Amino acid sequence: MGLPLRITFNDQDYVYQIMNSNLINKHTTELELILNGETLHLVKENTVWRLRETGHLLDPEFVQALGRSVSLRMRM
Repeated sequence: MGLPLRITFNDQDYVYQIMNSNLINKHTTELELILNGETLHLVKENTVWRLRETGHLLDPEFVQALGRSVSLRMRM
């Protein structure tokens, strides 16, 4: 688990952590993040990031922003 990272979405700040960041490369299509103490699994389909499980009620645009943030930080 890495350092806490910040993202601002709709004028609200969020802190998340990337699980197993050493396993991420440019071919990675799944991410495991911790956001507010909850584990999220993001899956990339074509160019769109979405949640693997449907139990979390997060804005799809926020999920996309999280995926893009990780992609830019990790040079995916």
